[in-house]
Amino acid sequence: MVLSIKPVSTPMSTEQLHYDDQLDAKGLNCPLPILKTKVLLNRMAIGQVLYVEATDPHSVVDFEAYCARTGHELVHKVEDDEGVYAFYIRRVENARPA
Repeated sequence: MVLSIKPVSTPMSTEQLHYDDQLDAKGLNCPLPILKTKVLLNRMAIGQVLYVEATDPHSVVDFEAYCARTGHELVHKVEDDEGVYAFYIRRVENARPA
């Protein structure tokens, strides 16, 4: 899927970003995008990246807080013109419980 990108973090070309799995959390409200992300990350190998799309405007704060609490790396985040937020999250080896 190609997004019209408006960065909400450090500018980075999404063409350079690689991900290993993806989650469509569009239309879901807190806490479902985070809960579904947690389940998928737990199934992934260390170092793999999960790509998540969400439409909940609060998801930016939720994913930042989740990554800060657990230690998973929020590699990049973007918002398109239609209010879809995209997050690239790398699974770390010693993640803390959320």
